[in-house]
Amino acid sequence: MLVRDLTVDDLTIAHRINQENVPAVGHETFDDFATIFEMCSIALALEESGSVHGFCMVLPPGTAYDSPNYLFFETRFDDFVYLDRVAITATHQGRGGGPLLYREVERRTRSEWFTLEVNVKPPNEGSLRFHRREGFEEVAEMETRPGKIVSLMAKRLR
Repeated sequence: MLVRDLTVDDLTIAHRINQENVPAVGHETFDDFATIFEMCSIALALEESGSVHGFCMVLPPGTAYDSPNYLFFETRFDDFVYLDRVAITATHQGRGGGPLLYREVERRTRSEWFTLEVNVKPPNEGSLRFHRREGFEEVAEMETRPGKIVSLMAKRLR
């Protein structure tokens, strides 16, 4: 597997992968998904044999993104990148693609903090374990809508 820039031409397949991974990632219309892509400072594709099997989208501070999770970090951290979403096809999960994407984000950013959220309710235990192994620590929990609680996590990079 290799990691490369996610391009506009990849958005249809990346959106399909996103939707296949709901509720672990948020549901998005294609237009909203494309708008998030345009705000990204880092957008990566996980590719194998010429096909995209995963992606991640990372936002810098100062965007117009109105996600409550992003806004939490925007109001509390000065120097951060925010992983809005990462998703990998079922056939490629557990094969090391997540760490490859994260290492590339860390290589490309000069920010002090790498931030994200993981669902606590509904639970995403596998993601919580993965992020703890990757060095992320919970800084808060937040109810983002009735019945949905997230763990807001950060990893110091510098």
